[in-house]
This record gives sequence, structure tokens and C-alpha cells, in this order.
Amino acid sequence: MGERGPIEGEFKELNSENNSSNNNNNNKFVKKVAIISLVAGLLGGGVAVGAYNWYESRNVTSNNSLGATKTSNIKVDVSSQTTKAFKSVKNAVVSVEAYSSSSATNSIDALFGNSAKGETATSTSEGSGVIYKKTGNTAFIVTNNHVISGSNKIEIILASGKKVSATEVGHDAVSDLAVLKINAKDVKQVASFGDSDNIQVGETALAIGSPLGSQYATSLTEGIISAKKRTIDVTDSSGNATGQATVIQTDAAINPGNSGGPLINLAGQVIGINSMKLSSTGTSSYGSDSTSVEGMGFAIPSNEVVKIINQLVKNGKVSRPALGVAVVDLSNISSSDQSSTLKLPSSVTEGVVIASVESDSPLKNTDIKKYDVITKVNGKKISDVATLKEELYKHKIGDTVSIEYYHEGSKKTTNVKLTLEANDSNTTSASNEN
Repeated sequence: MGERGPIEGEFKELNSENNSSNNNNNNKFVKKVAIISLVAGLLGGGVAVGAYNWYESRNVTSNNSLGATKTSNIKVDVSSQTTKAFKSVKNAVVSVEAYSSSSATNSIDALFGNSAKGETATSTSEGSGVIYKKTGNTAFIVTNNHVISGSNKIEIILASGKKVSATEVGHDAVSDLAVLKINAKDVKQVASFGDSDNIQVGETALAIGSPLGSQYATSLTEGIISAKKRTIDVTDSSGNATGQATVIQTDAAINPGNSGGPLINLAGQVIGINSMKLSSTGTSSYGSDSTSVEGMGFAIPSNEVVKIINQLVKNGKVSRPALGVAVVDLSNISSSDQSSTLKLPSSVTEGVVIASVESDSPLKNTDIKKYDVITKVNGKKISDVATLKEELYKHKIGDTVSIEYYHEGSKKTTNVKLTLEANDSNTTSASNEN
């Protein structure tokens, strides 16, 4: 036989003992044992359930409430080269706030045509910057020129949240770079520049800055280098082409407010200064006005940045040559005028047309006149105003360049010594002066 159950065994053992003493009481005993067994079963079940409930009560009490949970005490090591690179430069990244003030007319004066009464309207431009040098009590910051352009007051918000006043050292509208300086007392970290010529397409790139303003300061985004050297057209605030720039293309998220912040590699080195992004372009194939663009941000290469900011610190400006002429793209001239007025051969389809020559122009010593068409500088084909500026800016003041041009249909070449220095008005204005 198998093992006896607890009730059955107890019943048989008790029944055996009772048989030896009093057989007449079997029926009563059986009933008694049955009742006792039933009660014992209930008590046994009660004890088991009660003990379980007691255990659960103690367990719930220790966790404060039924259903309580807690976080794991397992520590996950998420340290990576990305986090190390970010930590090595994050405290050198700052927010830049630029303020400009102007007189304003209040609403009731404007309604009645009265002149301004001296009220001041203040507009704010926000961007990013990076501290790249600390000398004595002075720390230098590089940012974008368009962040501070037109401002009369600049403030810096350090990574710690402290706000300090900044002074402009110099700016360059052509490269869209500017240098600021602040008191170095609270500067805890300085960034270093890497060699932008050594970057590779596909390598990780990190953008740091203050997208949408200082409330999102020191935001980090990650992407890759999409192109090492991408040539793009640069326009002024009026949408006029002012030249071309060679930039790093990346798909790291860059938003308004990131301008002036660093693009870094995984060594934590600054390889570029974030400057712009494409958000829409042209007309889409679906007939809408523009095509939505994602993941196309651009940064000024660090090698170009270093060259420009060193000149800004030393001289407060960047010296570039100019021809001292007003020009228009040949493509803007009608074909009939190209033939009758400019007397161009039909084979000439690109170039810039001289509209006027200034009194201090180095072309005054040449035969180049109004309505002549420049087609090459130092052998480089000139297709429009942007390429003319690009070629000129490769040279220094005092250099001599060869210019190929057409005068009344005849191709000519002359040498020009670049003696005139370009400035903001003749490098970025809508007048297309060069």
C-alpha cells in the first residue's frame, strides 16, 4: 500500500487504540474522530493560510504598501568615447546673447503719425560659442558673426549658468566668424582645435550648443561627417549671393541657437563651428513650393576657423583684396544686350559685367572699362559674382593677378596689383561691389 494520508493514518491509529479498550464505542469514536479530523483539517488549513498571510503581511509592510516597487541597484557602465568627448569640452561651450537697441514710437504716436519719443526697443539674438583660449585674465570665445551682428551689448552664459559681459574683439562677415573676450575668472575648461583636413566621411561627429536658446544650453546631438568639403553659396540678409564657402556637412541635428557652437570629433577636439543648416530647398517633384530637408547641417572647418580668428585677435579684422568695381552676373543681361551693347561672341556665356569703376580701384591703371566682361582670374573661370569673390579672397593685398576680360568683343588679358582692401560694404552688400 502507498503512504497513508495524515487524516487516514491518524484515524486508523486512534481507531486501533480504541479497539483494544472498548469495541462498543466504535461508532461514537468514528464520529468523534471524523469531527476532530474535520476540525483539524480546517485548523490546519487556517494555520497554513494564516502563516502565509502573516508572511505576506510582513513582506508588504517592509515595502511600505501593496504593489510597491523599487529601482535596481545594478550599476550599468555606459561610459563611451562619446561621453568622454562630451565631458572634455562641455564646460567650454557657452550661450551667446546679443542685444541691439533702437528708438521706437509708441502705438498712439504711430497712430497719429508722430515721431519717435526716444523709447528703446531691444531685440535679442541667441546663439552658441566655444571658449578656445585663456590667457591671463582673458578668455577668448569664437562664435558666428551673424549671432552678434548689429548688437551693442553681448552677454555670455557659462556652462555653470553664470552670466558675464563680453566684448567684441573682431568679426568677419565673409567667413561668418567673430571673436569675443570675457574675464577668465570663472572659466574652468578650454576647448582645443583638431585638424579638419584629417576628418573622414562616416566618422562620428558631435554638435554641442544651445538650440532654441539658453534654456537648452549644452545640448548634445550625434551624427556623422556627411562630406568633408562641400561648396555652398553664401547669401546676405537680402538673399543676394555674396560668395561661396567650403564647409563640413553633417547630419548631427543643428537647430537655430546652435550657430557658433562646436562640432567635435570623438577625441573632443573642435573640428568645425556650426554655422547653418538647410531646412527647405527649391521646388519639390510633387509640385509643392519647397522640399523638406532633414539632416543637412554645415560647419566652418576648424583649419579655416583658426586662420580667421588669429587674424581677428591680432588685427580686429581680416584683410582681403577688392577690385573696387560694381559688377553684375552676365546671366542677368539679356541675350540681345549681350550682343548689341557688350558685343560678346555667342560662345561667351558666363562672367561678370563691369557696371562702374570706383576712383580708388586698382583697375584704374588698366584698360578695363564699363561694360567689359571679366571671365577669368589667374586662369580660374569666373561664372558669377560669387566665384569672382572666391578667387580674389585666395590672395593677399599686394598680390598681382592676371585678369582675362572681353572689351567690345575682343578677349584681352591684363595684370592687376591688388591694392584695395575689401570691407563689409563691398563684400556682402547687395550692390555687388568687389
